[in-house]
Amino acid sequence: MLFSSSTFLFLFLPIVCVLYLLVRREFRDHVLLLASIFFYAWGEPRYVLVMLLIIVINYTGAILISKYEKKKIWLLLTILGNLSFLFYFKYCNFFIENINELFGGHIRLIKAIMPIGISFYTFQAISYVVDVYREEVEPQKNIYKLALYISLFPQLVAGPIVKYHDVADQLERRTVDFEKVTYGVKRFIVGLAKKVLIANTLGAMADKVFSQPIEQLDCVTTWLGAICYTFQIYYDFSGYSDMAIGLGSIFGFKFLENFNYPYISRSITEYWRRWHISLGSWFRDYMFMPIMFLPLARNTVISRSYRWMMKKVGNKTANALMTFVALLIVWFSTGFWHGAGWTFIVWGLYNGFFIFVETLTGWNRDRKSVGGKALQHFYAMLVIILGLVIFRSDTMQYAWHYLLTMFGAESGESIYRLIYYVDRPEIIVLVLAIACSMPLCRKMLEVEGRSQLRIAAVNLWLLALFVLSAASIAASTYNPFIYFRF
Repeated sequence: MLFSSSTFLFLFLPIVCVLYLLVRREFRDHVLLLASIFFYAWGEPRYVLVMLLIIVINYTGAILISKYEKKKIWLLLTILGNLSFLFYFKYCNFFIENINELFGGHIRLIKAIMPIGISFYTFQAISYVVDVYREEVEPQKNIYKLALYISLFPQLVAGPIVKYHDVADQLERRTVDFEKVTYGVKRFIVGLAKKVLIANTLGAMADKVFSQPIEQLDCVTTWLGAICYTFQIYYDFSGYSDMAIGLGSIFGFKFLENFNYPYISRSITEYWRRWHISLGSWFRDYMFMPIMFLPLARNTVISRSYRWMMKKVGNKTANALMTFVALLIVWFSTGFWHGAGWTFIVWGLYNGFFIFVETLTGWNRDRKSVGGKALQHFYAMLVIILGLVIFRSDTMQYAWHYLLTMFGAESGESIYRLIYYVDRPEIIVLVLAIACSMPLCRKMLEVEGRSQLRIAAVNLWLLALFVLSAASIAASTYNPFIYFRF
């Protein structure tokens, strides 16, 4: 069930909100839990059992970690239990295909469809058991509250990835008031408009371009497709995150921000501090930092090797090599998390390469001159757009030829005039998308109570956005969501 569907907007959400607000406070969690399971079962009835098994595994694992000795063994077993589901449904066929191709084998592919959102709720489950292991939180004794954390429908299928220690207190006690509900409704409408009015429009243009054989595209058309996709994926995913944060607020939860105007970045390092913040912080907290602290462990192979390396090459070089190894692992994992394909892996390593180079050269530091800042921004956007071409392509071969065509190294010839891909309304949407990717209206939803005229203007504007979005949903059958793939 998509947030941007008529069923969700006019049936599921109103019923859940009414029930949630009408029942006694002690029963609200039960309403949300049942609603979340129903929400997931609507699209994936067969795979509700997978999610429930993950809940049981992590509930049991956390108790074993906190209660018995050999905590690392229980932690490892619980994490492996989580990853086993992810591997089977998402990555098993990828490995089979590559083994067959590499060794000329004939292993049959498994017949399994990846459960929607499994990458998101698996990472949330892992964050819970790791937080328990680190003694940052107490193990959740109430399995229903843990089930609510993992299955909560606003962020179940596409994030943001909510770490357990960020919402542990909210699971136990939270309040619902008029201010939170109104803010949540407004934030949801903004996200809905971003998804339906901007992302869908630009997505249709991008799909037209990327669906063509590469030899039938020219330089201008490839740049149009790349730019449209760059803004489609931003408004698609940030719009969904806005809707999730808004829904969370309606039900009393405060989810952390997931996007912070990433396209104003002046380096790839800054870009990844602003883009998909919950994923970046997850990899930082649960993968990058543990790897960087491995040399500090006592009497391990890694710590002894690191001390030997420091003696041979010096502290600075040893630290650079350790950073390189950590970034290599993290960005390989980031790309692989997004999809079981070589284009995703290359895209992840591509981002990691630029972050490592920026760290070594200091390119990610702010420049004081206007010209220096403009050059940094141009560099960042160019790297982002080219990287997203790799991300969007089905194969590396297609991505390579697409990039060559963008820079005129291959001479393609478009069989369609430019008007086939874009007309005047779509140009207006693209211009609005570029303008709205900058923090021009950052405080629109936080107008102070004294400015009644501004509040009324914002409310009317949001009402218009909702009406336009609802009309677009009713009139169009094109309503994809990119991150459902992940």
